[in-house]
Amino acid sequence: MVSLFLALRYLRPKRGIASTVTVLSVLGVTIGVAIVIIVRAVFTGFGDTWQEKILSFKPHIVIQPYYRSQPLRQADAICEALDKVPGVTAVSPSIETRVLAEYGQRILAPVLLGADEERIQKLVPLEMWNGTFDLSGEGAVIGVDMAGQLGINVNDELLLYSPMNLIDKDEIYFPERLTVRGIYRTGQADYDSNFVFVSLPVARDLAGLKHGANSIALRTDDPQGLRPGAGIVQAVTEAAEAAAGHASVRVSTWQELDSLIFNAVATEKNMMMLLLMFISVVAVFCVVNTIIVITVQKTDEIGLLKSLGFPTRSLTCTFLLYGWIQCLLGTALGIGLAFLTLHNLQNIVDFLAVLGFDVFPKAVYGLDRLPWRVTAGEVIEVAGAVVVFCALASLLPAWRAAAMDPVKALRKE
Repeated sequence: MVSLFLALRYLRPKRGIASTVTVLSVLGVTIGVAIVIIVRAVFTGFGDTWQEKILSFKPHIVIQPYYRSQPLRQADAICEALDKVPGVTAVSPSIETRVLAEYGQRILAPVLLGADEERIQKLVPLEMWNGTFDLSGEGAVIGVDMAGQLGINVNDELLLYSPMNLIDKDEIYFPERLTVRGIYRTGQADYDSNFVFVSLPVARDLAGLKHGANSIALRTDDPQGLRPGAGIVQAVTEAAEAAAGHASVRVSTWQELDSLIFNAVATEKNMMMLLLMFISVVAVFCVVNTIIVITVQKTDEIGLLKSLGFPTRSLTCTFLLYGWIQCLLGTALGIGLAFLTLHNLQNIVDFLAVLGFDVFPKAVYGLDRLPWRVTAGEVIEVAGAVVVFCALASLLPAWRAAAMDPVKALRKE
Protein backbone atom coordinates (compact mmCIF):
# COMPACT_ATOMS: atom_id res chain seq x y z
CA MET A 1 0.00 0.00 0.00
CA VAL A 2 2.86 2.35 0.80
CA SER A 3 4.39 1.70 -2.63
CA LEU A 4 1.07 2.50 -4.33
CA PHE A 5 0.67 5.65 -2.24
CA LEU A 6 4.14 6.89 -3.23
CA ALA A 7 3.55 6.03 -6.92
CA LEU A 8 0.28 7.99 -6.97
CA ARG A 9 1.93 10.86 -5.13
CA TYR A 10 4.67 11.10 -7.74
CA LEU A 11 2.01 11.10 -10.49
CA ARG A 12 0.25 14.16 -9.12
CA PRO A 13 0.50 16.99 -11.66
CA LYS A 14 3.07 19.59 -10.73
CA ARG A 15 4.74 22.31 -12.68
CA GLY A 16 7.96 20.85 -13.90
CA ILE A 17 9.66 18.74 -16.53
CA ALA A 18 8.56 15.48 -14.88
CA SER A 19 4.86 16.32 -15.22
CA THR A 20 5.30 17.32 -18.86
CA VAL A 21 7.18 14.12 -19.68
CA THR A 22 4.53 12.06 -17.86
CA VAL A 23 1.68 13.61 -19.87
CA LEU A 24 3.57 13.07 -23.13
CA SER A 25 4.30 9.46 -22.16
CA VAL A 26 0.63 8.73 -21.45
CA LEU A 27 -0.36 10.37 -24.75
CA GLY A 28 2.27 8.29 -26.56
CA VAL A 29 0.82 5.05 -25.17
CA THR A 30 -2.72 6.27 -25.94
CA ILE A 31 -1.95 7.00 -29.59
CA GLY A 32 0.07 3.80 -30.05
CA VAL A 33 -2.66 1.55 -28.64
CA ALA A 34 -5.39 3.36 -30.59
CA ILE A 35 -3.54 3.04 -33.91
CA VAL A 36 -2.92 -0.69 -33.45
CA ILE A 37 -6.55 -1.40 -32.52
CA ILE A 38 -7.92 0.72 -35.40
CA VAL A 39 -5.72 -0.94 -38.03
CA ARG A 40 -6.51 -4.45 -36.77
CA ALA A 41 -10.23 -3.64 -36.70
CA VAL A 42 -10.12 -2.40 -40.30
CA PHE A 43 -8.29 -5.53 -41.50
CA THR A 44 -10.79 -7.72 -39.63
CA GLY A 45 -13.60 -5.75 -41.25
CA PHE A 46 -12.06 -6.26 -44.69
CA GLY A 47 -11.96 -10.01 -44.15
CA ASP A 48 -15.55 -10.11 -42.89
CA THR A 49 -16.87 -7.93 -45.72
CA TRP A 50 -15.15 -9.87 -48.48
CA GLN A 51 -16.38 -13.10 -46.96
CA GLU A 52 -19.92 -11.74 -46.79
CA LYS A 53 -19.77 -10.51 -50.41
CA ILE A 54 -18.34 -13.81 -51.62
CA LEU A 55 -20.96 -15.88 -49.80
CA SER A 56 -23.81 -13.69 -51.10
CA PHE A 57 -22.60 -13.67 -54.72
CA LYS A 58 -20.62 -16.85 -55.32
CA PRO A 59 -21.67 -20.47 -54.70
CA HIS A 60 -20.62 -22.23 -51.51
CA ILE A 61 -19.66 -25.43 -53.36
CA VAL A 62 -18.73 -25.87 -57.02
CA ILE A 63 -18.75 -29.20 -58.86
CA GLN A 64 -16.67 -29.40 -62.04
CA PRO A 65 -15.58 -32.24 -64.32
CA TYR A 66 -12.15 -33.57 -63.44
CA TYR A 67 -10.98 -32.65 -66.94
CA ARG A 68 -12.30 -29.11 -67.32
CA SER A 69 -12.20 -29.20 -71.11
CA GLN A 70 -15.16 -31.61 -70.98
CA PRO A 71 -18.66 -30.44 -69.97
CA LEU A 72 -20.87 -32.07 -67.36
CA ARG A 73 -23.26 -33.91 -69.66
CA GLN A 74 -25.41 -35.20 -66.79
CA ALA A 75 -25.85 -31.74 -65.24
CA ASP A 76 -29.65 -32.03 -64.86
CA ALA A 77 -29.44 -35.48 -63.25
CA ILE A 78 -26.73 -34.28 -60.85
CA CYS A 79 -28.84 -31.27 -59.84
CA GLU A 80 -31.84 -33.50 -59.11
CA ALA A 81 -29.68 -35.76 -56.96
CA LEU A 82 -28.14 -32.82 -55.09
CA ASP A 83 -31.60 -31.37 -54.33
CA LYS A 84 -32.11 -34.35 -52.02
CA VAL A 85 -28.87 -33.86 -50.03
CA PRO A 86 -29.62 -32.47 -46.52
CA GLY A 87 -28.14 -29.01 -46.01
CA VAL A 88 -28.21 -28.02 -49.70
CA THR A 89 -30.53 -25.04 -50.17
CA ALA A 90 -30.04 -24.24 -53.88
CA VAL A 91 -28.50 -25.95 -56.91
CA SER A 92 -28.03 -24.76 -60.47
CA PRO A 93 -26.06 -25.86 -63.53
CA SER A 94 -23.70 -23.10 -64.55
CA ILE A 95 -21.69 -21.97 -67.55
CA GLU A 96 -18.93 -19.45 -67.01
CA THR A 97 -16.90 -17.92 -69.80
CA ARG A 98 -15.35 -14.61 -70.81
CA VAL A 99 -17.20 -12.63 -73.51
CA LEU A 100 -17.08 -9.23 -75.17
CA ALA A 101 -19.94 -6.87 -74.36
CA GLU A 102 -20.75 -3.91 -76.63
CA TYR A 103 -23.13 -1.00 -76.25
CA GLY A 104 -22.93 2.37 -77.94
CA GLN A 105 -19.45 1.61 -79.37
CA ARG A 106 -18.19 0.89 -75.84
CA ILE A 107 -16.67 -2.54 -75.28
CA LEU A 108 -15.96 -4.47 -72.07
CA ALA A 109 -14.82 -8.04 -71.42
CA PRO A 110 -16.99 -9.33 -68.55
CA VAL A 111 -17.50 -12.89 -67.33
CA LEU A 112 -20.69 -14.52 -68.60
CA LEU A 113 -22.64 -16.52 -65.99
CA GLY A 114 -25.28 -18.74 -67.49
CA ALA A 115 -27.68 -20.51 -65.12
CA ASP A 116 -31.07 -22.14 -64.92
CA GLU A 117 -33.75 -19.44 -64.90
CA GLU A 118 -35.76 -20.99 -62.05
CA ARG A 119 -32.85 -22.10 -59.88
CA ILE A 120 -30.56 -19.07 -60.13
CA GLN A 121 -32.69 -16.71 -58.04
CA LYS A 122 -32.36 -19.02 -55.02
CA LEU A 123 -28.67 -19.48 -55.69
CA VAL A 124 -27.76 -15.77 -56.01
CA PRO A 125 -30.03 -13.53 -53.87
CA LEU A 126 -28.88 -10.23 -55.34
CA GLU A 127 -30.06 -6.75 -54.38
CA MET A 128 -31.51 -5.13 -57.49
CA TRP A 129 -30.55 -1.51 -58.13
CA ASN A 130 -32.92 -1.16 -61.08
CA GLY A 131 -35.28 -3.51 -62.90
CA THR A 132 -35.83 -7.17 -61.97
CA PHE A 133 -33.76 -10.34 -61.97
CA ASP A 134 -35.30 -11.80 -65.14
CA LEU A 135 -33.32 -14.11 -67.43
CA SER A 136 -36.26 -15.41 -69.45
CA GLY A 137 -35.88 -15.45 -73.21
CA GLU A 138 -33.14 -13.08 -74.33
CA GLY A 139 -32.85 -11.28 -71.02
CA ALA A 140 -29.66 -10.32 -69.19
CA VAL A 141 -28.81 -8.89 -65.77
CA ILE A 142 -25.66 -6.82 -65.23
CA GLY A 143 -23.92 -4.97 -62.38
CA VAL A 144 -24.32 -1.28 -61.61
CA ASP A 145 -20.66 -0.43 -62.32
CA MET A 146 -20.74 -2.23 -65.65
CA ALA A 147 -23.92 -0.33 -66.55
CA GLY A 148 -22.17 2.92 -65.73
CA GLN A 149 -19.12 2.04 -67.80
CA LEU A 150 -21.22 1.12 -70.82
CA GLY A 151 -23.79 3.87 -70.31
CA ILE A 152 -26.57 1.28 -70.56
CA ASN A 153 -29.89 1.11 -68.70
CA VAL A 154 -32.81 -1.25 -68.22
CA ASN A 155 -34.57 -2.29 -71.48
CA ASP A 156 -31.53 -1.32 -73.59
CA GLU A 157 -30.03 -3.96 -75.90
CA LEU A 158 -26.61 -5.40 -75.10
CA LEU A 159 -24.50 -7.19 -77.70
CA LEU A 160 -22.43 -10.19 -76.49
CA TYR A 161 -19.70 -11.75 -78.67
CA SER A 162 -18.70 -15.39 -78.22
CA PRO A 163 -15.05 -16.27 -77.43
CA MET A 164 -15.47 -19.37 -79.62
CA ASN A 165 -14.73 -17.26 -82.71
CA LEU A 166 -11.11 -17.19 -81.49
CA ILE A 167 -11.02 -20.92 -80.72
CA ASP A 168 -13.05 -22.62 -83.42
CA LYS A 169 -11.83 -21.40 -86.82
CA ASP A 170 -14.27 -23.64 -88.75
CA GLU A 171 -17.48 -22.07 -87.44
CA ILE A 172 -18.80 -18.57 -87.04
CA TYR A 173 -20.63 -17.70 -83.82
CA PHE A 174 -22.94 -14.77 -84.25
CA PRO A 175 -23.28 -12.30 -81.37
CA GLU A 176 -26.30 -12.49 -79.07
CA ARG A 177 -28.47 -9.40 -78.83
CA LEU A 178 -29.91 -9.36 -75.30
CA THR A 179 -32.22 -7.02 -73.43
CA VAL A 180 -31.03 -5.75 -70.06
CA ARG A 181 -33.85 -6.66 -67.66
CA GLY A 182 -32.15 -5.72 -64.40
CA ILE A 183 -29.13 -4.05 -62.81
CA TYR A 184 -27.84 -5.44 -59.50
CA ARG A 185 -25.59 -3.94 -56.85
CA THR A 186 -23.38 -5.80 -54.34
CA GLY A 187 -21.20 -2.91 -53.15
CA GLN A 188 -18.02 -4.65 -54.38
CA ALA A 189 -16.53 -3.25 -57.57
CA ASP A 190 -15.23 -6.57 -58.89
CA TYR A 191 -18.70 -8.12 -58.85
CA ASP A 192 -20.57 -4.99 -59.95
CA SER A 193 -18.43 -4.49 -63.06
CA ASN A 194 -17.32 -7.90 -64.29
CA PHE A 195 -20.33 -10.24 -64.49
CA VAL A 196 -23.32 -10.71 -66.82
CA PHE A 197 -26.13 -13.15 -65.94
CA VAL A 198 -27.97 -14.89 -68.79
CA SER A 199 -30.12 -17.98 -69.19
CA LEU A 200 -28.57 -21.38 -69.73
CA PRO A 201 -29.58 -21.70 -73.44
CA VAL A 202 -28.04 -18.31 -74.24
CA ALA A 203 -24.87 -19.25 -72.39
CA ARG A 204 -24.64 -22.56 -74.25
CA ASP A 205 -24.87 -20.75 -77.60
CA LEU A 206 -22.06 -18.35 -76.64
CA ALA A 207 -19.86 -21.08 -75.11
CA GLY A 208 -20.32 -23.50 -78.01
CA LEU A 209 -22.13 -26.20 -75.96
CA LYS A 210 -25.10 -28.22 -77.19
CA HIS A 211 -26.09 -29.56 -73.75
CA GLY A 212 -24.83 -29.88 -70.21
CA ALA A 213 -22.88 -27.25 -68.30
CA ASN A 214 -19.35 -26.38 -67.26
CA SER A 215 -20.08 -26.68 -63.55
CA ILE A 216 -22.79 -27.01 -60.92
CA ALA A 217 -23.11 -24.37 -58.22
CA LEU A 218 -24.58 -25.01 -54.76
CA ARG A 219 -25.62 -23.00 -51.72
CA THR A 220 -25.73 -24.58 -48.26
CA ASP A 221 -27.32 -23.65 -44.94
CA ASP A 222 -23.92 -23.65 -43.16
CA PRO A 223 -21.16 -22.26 -45.43
CA GLN A 224 -18.81 -21.74 -42.46
CA GLY A 225 -18.91 -25.42 -41.56
CA LEU A 226 -17.75 -26.79 -44.92
CA ARG A 227 -14.78 -29.14 -44.63
CA PRO A 228 -13.25 -30.98 -47.64
CA GLY A 229 -13.92 -34.71 -47.50
CA ALA A 230 -16.32 -34.50 -44.55
CA GLY A 231 -19.92 -33.73 -43.71
CA ILE A 232 -22.00 -32.12 -46.42
CA VAL A 233 -19.04 -31.89 -48.82
CA GLN A 234 -18.62 -35.67 -48.68
CA ALA A 235 -22.37 -36.19 -49.19
CA VAL A 236 -22.38 -33.83 -52.17
CA THR A 237 -19.38 -35.60 -53.70
CA GLU A 238 -20.98 -39.04 -53.38
CA ALA A 239 -24.31 -37.86 -54.79
CA ALA A 240 -22.64 -36.11 -57.73
CA GLU A 241 -20.48 -39.11 -58.63
CA ALA A 242 -23.44 -41.47 -58.41
CA ALA A 243 -25.60 -39.27 -60.65
CA ALA A 244 -22.75 -38.77 -63.11
CA GLY A 245 -22.30 -42.50 -63.51
CA HIS A 246 -19.22 -42.51 -61.27
CA ALA A 247 -17.48 -40.12 -63.63
CA SER A 248 -14.62 -38.15 -62.09
CA VAL A 249 -15.72 -34.82 -60.68
CA ARG A 250 -13.91 -32.13 -58.75
CA VAL A 251 -15.67 -30.67 -55.69
CA SER A 252 -14.36 -27.35 -54.33
CA THR A 253 -15.58 -25.20 -51.44
CA TRP A 254 -15.64 -21.41 -51.40
CA GLN A 255 -12.70 -21.41 -48.95
CA GLU A 256 -10.59 -23.26 -51.51
CA LEU A 257 -11.71 -21.20 -54.50
CA ASP A 258 -11.06 -17.85 -52.76
CA SER A 259 -8.23 -18.86 -50.44
CA LEU A 260 -5.80 -16.40 -52.05
CA ILE A 261 -7.67 -13.27 -50.97
CA PHE A 262 -8.15 -14.48 -47.38
CA ASN A 263 -4.52 -15.57 -47.06
CA ALA A 264 -3.43 -12.16 -48.37
CA VAL A 265 -5.60 -10.31 -45.85
CA ALA A 266 -4.35 -12.49 -42.96
CA THR A 267 -0.70 -12.01 -43.95
CA GLU A 268 -1.07 -8.25 -44.35
CA LYS A 269 -2.89 -8.03 -41.02
CA ASN A 270 -0.13 -9.91 -39.17
CA MET A 271 2.65 -7.91 -40.80
CA MET A 272 0.90 -4.61 -40.10
CA MET A 273 0.31 -5.68 -36.50
CA LEU A 274 4.01 -6.46 -36.08
CA LEU A 275 5.09 -3.12 -37.54
CA LEU A 276 2.58 -1.07 -35.59
CA MET A 277 3.51 -2.71 -32.30
CA PHE A 278 6.83 -0.86 -32.59
CA ILE A 279 4.83 2.35 -32.10
CA SER A 280 3.65 1.02 -28.76
CA VAL A 281 7.17 -0.10 -27.87
CA VAL A 282 8.46 3.43 -28.50
CA ALA A 283 5.66 4.79 -26.31
CA VAL A 284 6.67 2.35 -23.57
CA PHE A 285 10.21 3.68 -23.65
CA CYS A 286 8.74 7.14 -23.12
CA VAL A 287 7.30 5.77 -19.88
CA VAL A 288 10.75 4.48 -18.94
CA ASN A 289 12.12 7.96 -19.50
CA THR A 290 9.64 9.35 -16.99
CA ILE A 291 10.85 6.83 -14.42
CA ILE A 292 14.42 7.96 -15.01
CA VAL A 293 13.43 11.64 -14.74
CA ILE A 294 11.46 11.13 -11.52
CA THR A 295 14.24 9.12 -9.91
CA VAL A 296 16.70 11.93 -10.65
CA GLN A 297 14.33 14.51 -9.17
CA LYS A 298 13.56 12.37 -6.11
CA THR A 299 17.14 11.28 -5.38
CA ASP A 300 17.25 12.91 -1.95
CA GLU A 301 13.82 11.49 -1.06
CA ILE A 302 14.95 8.02 -2.09
CA GLY A 303 18.04 8.37 0.10
CA LEU A 304 15.91 9.51 3.04
CA LEU A 305 13.50 6.59 2.68
CA LYS A 306 16.34 4.08 2.51
CA SER A 307 18.10 5.60 5.53
CA LEU A 308 14.81 5.16 7.46
CA GLY A 309 14.83 1.47 6.60
CA PHE A 310 12.42 1.47 3.63
CA PRO A 311 13.02 -1.90 1.83
CA THR A 312 14.63 -1.96 -1.60
CA ARG A 313 11.86 -4.24 -2.84
CA SER A 314 9.19 -1.71 -1.84
CA LEU A 315 11.05 1.11 -3.61
CA THR A 316 11.33 -1.04 -6.72
CA CYS A 317 7.57 -1.71 -6.59
CA THR A 318 6.96 2.03 -6.20
CA PHE A 319 8.64 2.93 -9.47
CA LEU A 320 7.25 -0.14 -11.24
CA LEU A 321 3.76 0.96 -10.21
CA TYR A 322 4.62 4.48 -11.34
CA GLY A 323 5.31 3.14 -14.85
CA TRP A 324 2.43 0.64 -14.86
CA ILE A 325 -0.14 3.24 -13.89
CA GLN A 326 0.96 5.40 -16.83
CA CYS A 327 0.71 2.41 -19.17
CA LEU A 328 -2.69 1.36 -17.85
CA LEU A 329 -4.01 4.90 -18.11
CA GLY A 330 -2.63 5.30 -21.64
CA THR A 331 -3.98 1.88 -22.67
CA ALA A 332 -7.48 2.68 -21.35
CA LEU A 333 -7.49 6.04 -23.10
CA GLY A 334 -6.15 4.39 -26.27
CA ILE A 335 -8.99 1.84 -26.30
CA GLY A 336 -11.52 4.63 -25.83
CA LEU A 337 -9.91 6.72 -28.59
CA ALA A 338 -9.91 3.71 -30.92
CA PHE A 339 -13.63 3.06 -30.45
CA LEU A 340 -14.43 6.75 -30.83
CA THR A 341 -12.44 6.91 -34.08
CA LEU A 342 -13.91 3.69 -35.47
CA HIS A 343 -17.49 4.77 -34.84
CA ASN A 344 -16.78 7.95 -36.81
CA LEU A 345 -14.42 6.37 -39.33
CA GLN A 346 -16.66 6.72 -42.38
CA ASN A 347 -17.38 10.36 -41.51
CA ILE A 348 -13.64 10.99 -41.29
CA VAL A 349 -13.07 9.30 -44.67
CA ASP A 350 -15.90 11.33 -46.26
CA PHE A 351 -14.53 14.55 -44.79
CA LEU A 352 -11.04 13.84 -46.15
CA ALA A 353 -12.59 13.08 -49.56
CA VAL A 354 -14.25 16.51 -49.52
CA LEU A 355 -10.84 18.05 -48.86
CA GLY A 356 -9.42 16.19 -51.86
CA PHE A 357 -7.81 13.25 -50.02
CA ASP A 358 -9.55 10.11 -51.31
CA VAL A 359 -8.08 7.66 -48.82
CA PHE A 360 -10.49 4.84 -49.69
CA PRO A 361 -11.26 4.79 -53.44
CA LYS A 362 -13.74 2.11 -54.47
CA ALA A 363 -11.83 1.43 -57.70
CA VAL A 364 -8.80 0.30 -55.67
CA TYR A 365 -10.36 -1.53 -52.71
CA GLY A 366 -13.55 -2.73 -54.40
CA LEU A 367 -15.82 -1.62 -51.53
CA ASP A 368 -18.07 1.41 -51.22
CA ARG A 369 -17.58 1.80 -47.44
CA LEU A 370 -14.61 1.35 -45.13
CA PRO A 371 -15.40 -1.76 -43.05
CA TRP A 372 -14.25 -2.49 -39.50
CA ARG A 373 -14.94 -4.88 -36.65
CA VAL A 374 -13.36 -4.99 -33.21
CA THR A 375 -12.98 -8.31 -31.41
CA ALA A 376 -12.50 -8.58 -27.66
CA GLY A 377 -9.58 -10.96 -28.18
CA GLU A 378 -7.64 -8.46 -30.29
CA VAL A 379 -8.20 -5.62 -27.78
CA ILE A 380 -7.03 -7.83 -24.90
CA GLU A 381 -4.03 -8.96 -26.95
CA VAL A 382 -2.93 -5.39 -27.71
CA ALA A 383 -3.51 -4.15 -24.15
CA GLY A 384 -1.75 -7.15 -22.65
CA ALA A 385 1.26 -6.75 -24.94
CA VAL A 386 1.65 -3.07 -24.04
CA VAL A 387 1.41 -3.74 -20.29
CA VAL A 388 3.93 -6.60 -20.50
CA PHE A 389 6.37 -4.46 -22.51
CA CYS A 390 5.97 -1.69 -19.96
CA ALA A 391 6.64 -4.04 -17.04
CA LEU A 392 9.77 -5.46 -18.61
CA ALA A 393 11.10 -2.06 -19.70
CA SER A 394 10.38 -0.45 -16.31
CA LEU A 395 12.06 -3.15 -14.26
CA LEU A 396 15.68 -2.10 -14.80
CA PRO A 397 15.36 1.68 -14.10
CA ALA A 398 13.09 0.96 -11.10
CA TRP A 399 15.60 -1.49 -9.62
CA ARG A 400 18.54 0.88 -10.21
CA ALA A 401 16.65 3.70 -8.50
CA ALA A 402 15.84 1.51 -5.51
CA ALA A 403 19.40 0.22 -5.29
CA MET A 404 20.91 3.70 -4.70
CA ASP A 405 23.34 4.12 -1.82
CA PRO A 406 21.42 6.25 0.72
CA VAL A 407 24.50 8.28 1.69
CA LYS A 408 25.30 9.14 -1.92
CA ALA A 409 21.63 9.79 -2.63
CA LEU A 410 21.37 12.31 0.24
CA ARG A 411 24.53 14.00 -0.97
CA LYS A 412 23.17 13.77 -4.61
CA GLU A 413 26.43 12.33 -5.80
